[in-house]
Amino acid sequence: MTPAVRVDGLVKRFGDFTAVDGISFEVEPGELFGFLGPNGAGKTTTISILCTLLRLTAGTASVAGHDVATEQDAVRASIGLVFQDITLDDYLTAEENLRFHATLYGVPPAEVESRMRPLLEMVGLSDRAGDQVQIFSGGMKRRLEIARGLLHAPRVLFLDEPTIGLDPQTRAHIWEYVDTLRQRERTTMFLTTHYMDEAERCDRIAIIDHGRIVAIDTPDALKASVGADAVTVSTGDDEAAVREIAAGLGVDGEVRPEGVRLLVVDGEAFVPRLFDHVTVGITNVNVRRPTLDDVFINYTGHAIREADAGSGERMRMNAMVRGFRKR
Repeated sequence: MTPAVRVDGLVKRFGDFTAVDGISFEVEPGELFGFLGPNGAGKTTTISILCTLLRLTAGTASVAGHDVATEQDAVRASIGLVFQDITLDDYLTAEENLRFHATLYGVPPAEVESRMRPLLEMVGLSDRAGDQVQIFSGGMKRRLEIARGLLHAPRVLFLDEPTIGLDPQTRAHIWEYVDTLRQRERTTMFLTTHYMDEAERCDRIAIIDHGRIVAIDTPDALKASVGADAVTVSTGDDEAAVREIAAGLGVDGEVRPEGVRLLVVDGEAFVPRLFDHVTVGITNVNVRRPTLDDVFINYTGHAIREADAGSGERMRMNAMVRGFRKR
C-alpha cells in the first residue's frame, strides 16, 4: 500500500538557517500522525512543503503518491488544510465560504449541496450556515475551516496547530469533531501540535526539535522507551520498608519526603506485591507512568517551549495560504 505521505531526507534552508534538517518518515493511509514539537522546531515548514506552499531545498517528498516538487497540482487536489490562523472570508456567510471553496477545487455543482450539508451538521453549524463569519467565535470559525478542508474529499487533511489560541473547552469540542470525522471519512490526518494531550490521540508521533526528528513511534511505545514506572509508597517506617522491599522483592528504594520511591517495569502489577512484603503499614501508594513530557525531555534534553511564533512568520504563512487558495 502506497503511504499517504512519504518524506526522505527533506531539507529546507532559508539563507544560512536550516529550518528542516534531513528528516525522513512515512504516514500510512487512514492514520492520525502527529508532529510534536515547540514552535520554531520545523513543524509548519514541513507541512508547508508537503502542501506545496514552500519549495524544498533537498530530499524528496510525496503526498497521496504525488511528488510535491513536480506534481503540485495533483498534490493540491488531494489535500485539505487547516492552518493556525483563520483564513475564512469574514464578509461571506458560512455557506458562501464553503461554496467558494468548492468552486476553487472544482467540485461538481450538483454535488456541492450533498457534501456541504452533512459537514455543516457534523461540525454543529447547520443552523448558522446563513450567518456572516465575522460574528462567529474562534471555535466556530475553526470548525468551519475543518468542514471546508473536507469539502472536496481530500485524501490527506493537514491540521497545523488547529486548536492554538482556543480555550480548553473549545479545544475539547474541536477534537470531538475531529474524532467523528476520522470515523466517518477515514481521512488520513497529519497534525502538528505542542499540546501533549493532543499528541496522545495520535496513532504515531514524530518528535521534532531544531529541524530534526529525534524519535518516532506510538505514544505508548515512546513512553515505554523512557524507562520504568515510578512507585511512591508511604509507610509507618520508610527506612524499614526499604529494607523489606529489597529483601523480599529485590528492588532498591530511595527514601524521600513523600515516601519510598521505587522504579519498576510495571507499577500496577508491582503494587499488590508490596502489600505482601511490607509489614510496617502502608498508608499511601502512587504509581506514575512516564508521560510524553518525560519522553520529550528524554529525547531533546529540555522541556517543550510554548512561545508563539513571531508575527513575521505568521504573516508569511497567511500570505502563502491565501496564495494557495487562489491557485
